Amino acid sequence: MSLYQRVACLSTEAVEVMYALGAEDLVVGISGYTVRPARAREEKPKISAFSSGKVERVLAVQPDLVLAYSNMQAELCRELINAGVEVHAFNQRTIAGIFRMIKTVGQLVDKQAAAEMLIASLQNEIDAIKAQTAIEKIRPKVYFEEWNDPLMSAIGWVSELISVAGGDDVFADLAVNFSAKQRIIADPAEVIRRGPDIIIGSWCGKKFRPETVAERENWSQIPAVRHRWIVEIKSPDILSPGPAAIQHGLRQLREIIAAWQRAQA
Repeated sequence: MSLYQRVACLSTEAVEVMYALGAEDLVVGISGYTVRPARAREEKPKISAFSSGKVERVLAVQPDLVLAYSNMQAELCRELINAGVEVHAFNQRTIAGIFRMIKTVGQLVDKQAAAEMLIASLQNEIDAIKAQTAIEKIRPKVYFEEWNDPLMSAIGWVSELISVAGGDDVFADLAVNFSAKQRIIADPAEVIRRGPDIIIGSWCGKKFRPETVAERENWSQIPAVRHRWIVEIKSPDILSPGPAAIQHGLRQLREIIAAWQRAQA
């Protein structure tokens, strides 16, 4: 039996994992940005945004455990701790970190076996795609844009998934940084210099506009712009550090990269 009976989830991936483990009955509140599973939005009260939230709304669902994510929720976590609530704040930035998060949630809610099965399933998806890409002779250079003002490149797990899918992240050197500020591309000309074959946009919480990317000064020199390889992956599919990034984001990355590779034949 779970040690916790009332779990509030302040991030989308926490909701996704709780449901995937069969622990949805313990969830008493969710992030307003939750998209998976869709039924969670109908079944559970929305108690916070991501980077903002009121402690009173969280306390109103009487949680005995709060699951949070990253320094963006640090102030809300502090207030909840001061109010006497137990808080577990995750900080995963890599695929390995996603797996640790799933395993930890499983331990917290007594769903260890389900967590191990979910991790194994996700690893199998990764391994299957790695087997496909291992024999390929050409790998596109990929620029993944997480934000447009200022320009921000891929976070750690996205960079890793690009590699799994058969591409090379042109800003892999920035992806290893923990802070989002360290992934800012101060000079847009640096993207031109690195010459990506594919540009993938996923502007968190905002519709990606390929035409505005193509119109940037001198970006017509970039192979991806010249050959019209500018595509979008919706942010809930890849920027949430949970199962969706692999089950949806990785699959889309592979489809995009495979299509580019076929076009080179």
